[in-house]
Amino acid sequence: MLTTKRYDYVPFDSIGEHPALSNHRPINDRKVAHYAEDIQKNGLLEPLVVWERKHGEFFLVGGFHRMAALRLIREKRPGYFDRVDVRVVTGELDEIQALVLKLNADRLDAKITDFFDTVILLNNANWSRERIADFLDRSVASIEEIVRYAPGMDVRLRKLLEEGKVTWARAKSICRAILAAEPGKEKAVTEKALAALRREAEAGAPPRPLSYRTATRKLAEQIRKRPRASYTVAAEDLLSLLVLLHGKSFDETHVDRVRRAFPGLLN
Repeated sequence: MLTTKRYDYVPFDSIGEHPALSNHRPINDRKVAHYAEDIQKNGLLEPLVVWERKHGEFFLVGGFHRMAALRLIREKRPGYFDRVDVRVVTGELDEIQALVLKLNADRLDAKITDFFDTVILLNNANWSRERIADFLDRSVASIEEIVRYAPGMDVRLRKLLEEGKVTWARAKSICRAILAAEPGKEKAVTEKALAALRREAEAGAPPRPLSYRTATRKLAEQIRKRPRASYTVAAEDLLSLLVLLHGKSFDETHVDRVRRAFPGLLN
């Protein structure tokens, strides 16, 4: 069973990388450089996540960019960060592999399709829908929808979903229509739905000024840079923020209020 065993302070060189626990995405050098600068200024604020396969044997599970940043610091400044804070987890290998996927999908800059890929991989590993839902803190119904619609999704629709140009609700309705199409007419239904999306885009619908994920990421960045920062806002400011996050029926008044009350959230 996957559990957090303890929090510890371990030698940096005791943490290895297991061949079955890859990061599933390439390391971003710019991100590593940013983390290196931040860690040198503020320390390692979030522990690395490591799997203790046996006593004293640690493998990296979460924090691949921070680990690379620490290596970069140690190359330039030998002796720095000889020991690091870690969250030690235990469990079977398949559970640890699932945790790597979950940590990637839970990142603030993760795309919705990253989460779908996590669900599909766990499903292909013969995890039950109930187990996946419990592990990912989602409802069984939402997991079943992903398993039903995401694997066979048209690549063009997936790209629009990944880029935030179509909602999951809309994508589901398109996938549902394709599955319900008469044999041999699936392609025609797909092309019709994609054509409708293109027409809507060309009609110039106002772009959504702020998404929940973007707002969360920007607030987290501000808190990291200024831990004691605070906002003094009116009820109408909060209402304007909620209207923008909803993405419908907003106007310039809402945008202006959010820009004044929450500096840095909007470009």
